[in-house]
Amino acid sequence: MTPSKPWTWPEADWRQLVGTVRAGRTLRPTVWPGGARVAVALSFDADHETFEMGAGGRALGRIAWGEYGRRVGVPRILNVLARHDVRATFFCPAVAALIGPDEPRRFVGEGHEIGIHGYIHENTSLLEEADERDLMLRSIEVLERLSGVRPVGHRAAQWDLSANTIRLVKEAGLLYDSSMMADDDPYELLLDGHATGLVELPVDWVRDDAVYLLFNRTPPTRPHTPPADVLDIFRREFDQALVEGGLLQLVMHPFVTGYRSRIFILDELIRHAKASGSVWFATHAEVAAYVKREAGL
Repeated sequence: MTPSKPWTWPEADWRQLVGTVRAGRTLRPTVWPGGARVAVALSFDADHETFEMGAGGRALGRIAWGEYGRRVGVPRILNVLARHDVRATFFCPAVAALIGPDEPRRFVGEGHEIGIHGYIHENTSLLEEADERDLMLRSIEVLERLSGVRPVGHRAAQWDLSANTIRLVKEAGLLYDSSMMADDDPYELLLDGHATGLVELPVDWVRDDAVYLLFNRTPPTRPHTPPADVLDIFRREFDQALVEGGLLQLVMHPFVTGYRSRIFILDELIRHAKASGSVWFATHAEVAAYVKREAGL
């Protein structure tokens, strides 16, 4: 299949492409633990310095930007989570963990989950299969060695997957992926039309802080959404998940949300969710294990 002139692609080619990874049956349960009406799975991509390095960049100012997330953003986020007694999932590139090995231990020590997020925040879609497998296995080894817990979840850096990613996630014996966007609620992943037993906890740009707040020179993007409006969007996502009895899954970054003028987004969202009186806060692994068990997978 050639990348240009897609209108010339044979039907067999575009059907194969569309069918490579597909959403299978929904895994939204009839009720969440404790009789909760809605589940909330908060996640933080602790990219730190690898946000710059993963794309091949060497700009020291941007590496310092990532260090801000490690030095300031993470402690602020952990303080909010501790104050509300809420557990979350931190997806960590292996190199970011190696730069600050105390951080993975702190995540796990404070009751949070640690998940795979590439080796150096590389674009997975550009990798050869052997390289992707090697980097995934090395990432698992690094995070397990530093945190003391073997990770069970995967999130592709930048949500860029290759045609091999989901199969490699399954081969590695992981419980779930959190990189796809075919639903709001958990579902089973299909690979080439076959059920995998893997749980997908879907992400989406609308539930990602970076879309609204990330300043970037290349590509040139500028924050244009006030933090109060970001809170409003996330709060509305929660409210509708509550109505539907589903999952609110959020993606945030310590070097995006961790600023003094933005940390209230996390704090107020947790307060709003708790005020509903019917919420289950859980790590991604806890959500994936629960829906898989309820579905009999």
